Amino acid sequence: MTTRPASERGRAPLPVRPGTGRFLVLVCVFVCAACGLVYELELVALASYLMGDSVTQASVVLSFMVFAMGLGSLAAKRLRPHAAAGFGLVEAALALVGGFSAMVLYAVFAWADGGAGAPGVWADSPRWLLIAFSLAIGVLIGAEVPLLMVLIQRIRRQDAGGAVADLFAADYVGALVGGLAFPFLLLPLLGQLTGALLTGAVNAAAGGALVLGLLRRDLSVRGRRTLVVVNLAVLALLAAAFVRVDHFERAARHAIFGADVRVAEHTAVQEVVLTGGERGRPLSLYLDGQLRVSGQDEARQHAALVGPVMRGGNHARVLVLGGGDGLAVREVLRRPGVRHVDVYDTDPAVVRLARTDPGLRALNRGALSDHRVRVRTGDVFRLLRGGVPAPAGPYDVVICDLPDPARTDSTKLYSQEFYGLVARGLAPRGRVVVAGGAVSGRFWTVVSSVRAAGLRVVAYRGAGSSAGFVTGSRAEPPRLPGIHPLRPRLYPPSTLTHPRYTN
Repeated sequence: MTTRPASERGRAPLPVRPGTGRFLVLVCVFVCAACGLVYELELVALASYLMGDSVTQASVVLSFMVFAMGLGSLAAKRLRPHAAAGFGLVEAALALVGGFSAMVLYAVFAWADGGAGAPGVWADSPRWLLIAFSLAIGVLIGAEVPLLMVLIQRIRRQDAGGAVADLFAADYVGALVGGLAFPFLLLPLLGQLTGALLTGAVNAAAGGALVLGLLRRDLSVRGRRTLVVVNLAVLALLAAAFVRVDHFERAARHAIFGADVRVAEHTAVQEVVLTGGERGRPLSLYLDGQLRVSGQDEARQHAALVGPVMRGGNHARVLVLGGGDGLAVREVLRRPGVRHVDVYDTDPAVVRLARTDPGLRALNRGALSDHRVRVRTGDVFRLLRGGVPAPAGPYDVVICDLPDPARTDSTKLYSQEFYGLVARGLAPRGRVVVAGGAVSGRFWTVVSSVRAAGLRVVAYRGAGSSAGFVTGSRAEPPRLPGIHPLRPRLYPPSTLTHPRYTN
């Protein structure tokens, strides 16, 4: 593909007026910036979904991508004499790499080494693949602005400062739109894989339309033909993947979660997957790829969470935070004397499945349909802040059956401020219990947070498991009949913030 060097040409011959041409370039900048940010967020979201710890994944992706953008800007110097052709090829490559990044990462996680997402495999090759995609996308994004600077100056001469200001204004506004479109539009409506493919198609169409429509006279006949073929090939690949993405996603889910996947849906909050629960197979519930309920041992876990705190005193009014699956509520309703149960959960879809899915409803014994149970959905922290103490009075028991504190979006539900709100809703002799995860350094950090909220605490381990629980009350340490408290002998306070115990 050849073009005449820009140094040998004056103003670019355009099919439209220079002012219109400049506006079209800025529109293209806007669209490409939106697509570039969607690629970044897509990598962060998928890596967090597959590996957890979204802070680490965001840091890895964004750090390598920003570094690579600098490399791309330097590399674009060689393309400046052929800015139109170079920009067209860069956008086609970006559409291909960014559009397929999510599918490739998901495929490697699902099928690498035949391990159905084996942790050892994911800790090696897919992590490096994530870095490779971050670098490749960053290089291509970084090459855009220098080339666009040449093109906009070719269309209408203006001082360099004004041109840079126009380009960055369009770029930043596009990034804003892409950043908002991803979580509020693409992810809930299309999902991660389809959203990435559609973004790639928009990216390729925008870049190809600008070069082949507005700047086609800067290209030779051979160059135009080559760029047409390249863009059509990219769009064809993206379209073929778009047609097969549902089949691919089902196959990948079966590779990751097993062959018993019955329900898989993207909600406004998370991805919900149900496996088993029929013909004697144990039911499992996964939220954003993390095992939340295992039918093989959930009864023991929920009995350990709910039983001791319910036996410790009055329990007429109970608040369950999380627990939209109805399993903690099932244990609450086993106890005589329960008159009212409030449930605050994040995801309405989980509540709906708990009420309607035959397998999950059989497991929770229809607990959420009991006349004593009232369910509210939304941000649990916000619901708690606006709903305690309840109009009908404080709670005798508060049960925190919440997502793992290792998930970054759940850390506020394990904070001192959160437990302060919980304490505000307790009756004078009320008790709270928290599922703190495996007994490790992070567990003792949860214990410290509950204590810092002004509650007297007792920590204990579930029978026959590594899961730890924390109970607290205002006046005195709660009485837990038959429970032997844990002591943090292996985790002194000075080590609680060490990476070994917090990662």
